Amino acid sequence: MKWFALVPALMLGTTMAYAQNAVPDLKGTWIFKGKSVVFGTNSHHPAAAGTEATPRIRDVEFTFVIAGQEGRLAWGYNFSTVSAVHEPMAWAIASDGKTIAGADTDGSYRLTVMSPDRLELCYTQNGTSPSKSIVATCEMMDRKK
Repeated sequence: MKWFALVPALMLGTTMAYAQNAVPDLKGTWIFKGKSVVFGTNSHHPAAAGTEATPRIRDVEFTFVIAGQEGRLAWGYNFSTVSAVHEPMAWAIASDGKTIAGADTDGSYRLTVMSPDRLELCYTQNGTSPSKSIVATCEMMDRKK
């Protein structure tokens, strides 16, 4: 008889844990300000020719527009204060509701949901893109109100 009472209690606990991992709504505009380490040059990180082998630390500002979201999949574009080129991107939210993986035309994202209006964004670019630049950064970004 005790098992009959235990099973619904366990099911309720599982349901409550699942509800805590709700999918965040990412749609909107996000602002990223921080520093990047860069080898080489690309439209977001211009430099003089001949600097490909020297790492540079750059202050950067990007705008990320999440134009659509269906469940755990989100998409949109980004651009920087240096380049108005709208680079398409796609993100996928993990089942924990906090971890996000994604890609754009030449790099990869790892994001963590810190709050409904704050994400930690880490971005890497490995040098195999047409620009052959290498980029790495991790900073917080906030939803534009």
